[in-house]
Order: sequence, then C-alpha cells, then structure tokens
Amino acid sequence: MVVFLMFINWSIEALKWKISVHHIQPVSFFKSFRAVLSGVSFSVNTPNRVGEYLGRVLYMEEGNRLRAISLTIVSSMSQLIITLFAGLIGLFFLKSKVENSEMIGGLDSSIWLPVLQYGVLFVLLILTLLYFRLSLLSDLVERLPRSTRYAWLVNSLRTVRATLLVKLLSLSAVRYIVFIIQYFLLFRLFEVNISWEQSFWAVSVVFLVLAIIPTFAIAELGLRGKVSLKLLGLFSANSLGISLTTATIWLINLILPAIAGSLLIVSIKIFKNRNERN
Repeated sequence: MVVFLMFINWSIEALKWKISVHHIQPVSFFKSFRAVLSGVSFSVNTPNRVGEYLGRVLYMEEGNRLRAISLTIVSSMSQLIITLFAGLIGLFFLKSKVENSEMIGGLDSSIWLPVLQYGVLFVLLILTLLYFRLSLLSDLVERLPRSTRYAWLVNSLRTVRATLLVKLLSLSAVRYIVFIIQYFLLFRLFEVNISWEQSFWAVSVVFLVLAIIPTFAIAELGLRGKVSLKLLGLFSANSLGISLTTATIWLINLILPAIAGSLLIVSIKIFKNRNERN
C-alpha cells in the first residue's frame, strides 16, 4: 500500500506541474510524470531539492524551458504553504509535550518554541501573500539591478489565474495527506503505537523542520531520522520502529523515484544521440 501511495504521490505532483505549465506548453500526464521523476533524480544532490527544476525542463521545448522554471516554482510554493501551515498547527498541538521534554538540550522551550511558531507564521503570511499576488513577485524581480534582460522569465506569472492557484493548493493538500498516510501505515507495520492524530501532527512538524533546514536529499535520512526520533519519541518508545519507518519512507518516496528518473534521463540522452547520428 505504501508503494502504491508513492505512485499516487508523484502522480499528484505530475498533475500539478502539468496544469502549471499548460498555458506555456501543453504536456500529457505521462510526459509530466516522466518529467517529475527526472526532476527527483536531479534533486537528490542539491540543497532542499532545488535541482528538480532542471530535470523537469528537459521535457519542455526550446524557448519554453526557462519560462517553465518560474511556474514550477509556483507549484513548489503551493506545497511549501501547505507544509508550513500544517507544521504550524502541529507546533501548537505538540506545545505542551515539547515544553515538558528536553527536546533541545540547553535551550528553554518557553523561549525558542514561541520564536519558531511566530517565525513560521510570519513566513507563511508573506509566502501566501506573494503566492496569491504573483504580480508583486514579478515586480520585485524587475526592480532588481540589471534584471530587465531577465524580466520576461517571470512575466508569465502575471497571467496565472487565482483558480489555478487554488487548484495547486488543493492538490498539494491531498498530496500532503498521502505522505501522512504512508507514515501511519508504516508505523503500524513496525509496531509504533501512535494514534492517527498524534502521527499527523508529529509528522507535520518533521516536514516543517525539513523544509526550514537546508539539506541535501541524498543525506536527508540522518536529519529526518533525528527529528523523527525527537518528535515521535514524545508518544512512542519504539525507537527502532520510528527509525525503520523513516528509512523506508526515504527509500520508497525518494531513492526509488530518483533511480527511475535517472534511467529516464539516460534514455533521453541515448535517443538524442541517435537522432543526431541519423
């Protein structure tokens, strides 16, 4: 079931990218799915997976590739907004548990926890404002020194409709729930006794921390494991089960798609070389 949900997860992301770039270049769902997997293969060696944009634009036509990057960023913004929103609620849900534990040694939780909460809230409000007013983001880019020659890259943001933005947010929310279900199923498999509600909010904070701290996806397992043990350890003493869940999620949701994406990129290169020879 978790492997099946991995396909659902990346299918939702493919649908998001498909509708994002539609007015620049219509792409089929299967082409979008291949582009997303190729993006995953690029992202594993870049901080916070920013390299995924490079893999996706390989499937765009010449002249549309750079313009597609700005729209891909909008799609990523929708997922980040959902991550920050759910993580912020998770912080409030876990507040009493965190305050009664020594989660960060040497630091008073009554100080760092409110700072983190209000910091996330501030970033969430700014990001949401920019998301629904993409013209402001375009104006900011155009005001940068020597940006006139690159202004056309973000001009496509001005034509993005609010209905598309709402669709992207809705799909991002569904994809987020898929992530949580995967975790919950693996908690059951590895006998981590934790309720659905506890799992939802604890994992939400794990995602929040991963979104805040810059890290390489290929080396993310260590950070993901430490954060998961700290947060989920508030509800379960099964450290082995938590670690196995974290490692399995990392393997299924990231490494397997990255391998598939790498094979797709190799096939593109082989096909291109054959065409050049012909």
